[in-house]
Amino acid sequence: MKHKKLKQCAGNRPAPPPVHLEFTHPTATMVNVAGSFNDWRPEATPMVSLGGGSWMKELTLPPGVYEYRFVVDSEWMPDPQAAETTPNPFGGVNSVIRVEVAG
Repeated sequence: MKHKKLKQCAGNRPAPPPVHLEFTHPTATMVNVAGSFNDWRPEATPMVSLGGGSWMKELTLPPGVYEYRFVVDSEWMPDPQAAETTPNPFGGVNSVIRVEVAG
């Protein structure tokens, strides 16, 4: 009975849309995403190679604001397509994702 109630409550809230990240780097052999959503652990979120230097990842995140960076062959870099960035404590910038409830 508890499970049914939880399921019903969760069904009343629209889920946020997935976050779609794309990145292009002609010589990259491995691209990961590290951010506040995965405790800055690059190995937790590998991107998928689409061939031709293109990479992609879809993330399902709860509503909130998240900072992230791409890790390209062990080199950390901001997302060049990010609409928003914020300074980080290392003298660079982090990219920002804002996830809002659909509806």
